[in-house]
Amino acid sequence: MDRRESLKALALGTLSVGTILSATGCEDKKATGDKKAAGNAPGYGRTPDEVTRDKALMEEHFFTPEEMATITLLADIIIPADDHSCSASEAEVPAFIEFIVKDMPKHQLPMRGGLRWLDVQCAKRYNNSFAGCNATQRMEMVDLIAWPEKAAPEHLQGVAFFNIMRNLTATGFFTSKAGIKDLGYVGNAPNEWDGVPADVLQQYGYAYDEKTLATCLKIEDRGKLMTWE
Repeated sequence: MDRRESLKALALGTLSVGTILSATGCEDKKATGDKKAAGNAPGYGRTPDEVTRDKALMEEHFFTPEEMATITLLADIIIPADDHSCSASEAEVPAFIEFIVKDMPKHQLPMRGGLRWLDVQCAKRYNNSFAGCNATQRMEMVDLIAWPEKAAPEHLQGVAFFNIMRNLTATGFFTSKAGIKDLGYVGNAPNEWDGVPADVLQQYGYAYDEKTLATCLKIEDRGKLMTWE
């Protein structure tokens, strides 16, 4: 299993369908004017208090530009672009993380402390901030904290930070439009039902009568609206 597949498993193991739908907003940005359904309107499904709170959170800024630059670099290291999908930053994961730390303040201290820890370590090793390091140096630093079972004791704070960063990145990406497409999630979709299998009916001594077969299991009539007597 490659890294992207591992992160898919991580996301699916922690998210419900409701979480996916609420995170994406199910918004069709192409819908305009009178054709735009109520379900696609901003704030649809939210109470007035929730709409007000969301607006306030969106207008606030927690991370500094420098911190956001580091978050963007880390997110793209965790989920880079490949031939199947876009990168985390292209899916607007950094903006998602910025929103989450405002919506869930418990993440603020661990994230800010972790970003500071990362810059301090890079300053000691490379005389530069994480964002100021080159790609090779960044990966060297990430390799020290990305594998908890291999990490040195002095890097445990960095491991804890990177675990949060990885979880938030996976959640943000796989609840984005690009991430849901990557997962292959299609939501509720109509299927076909051919009735109870014949061997099961025979086992319990049942059989469909001719009227039921003609009315309910007529394959050529699939797609037509049912009418009832």
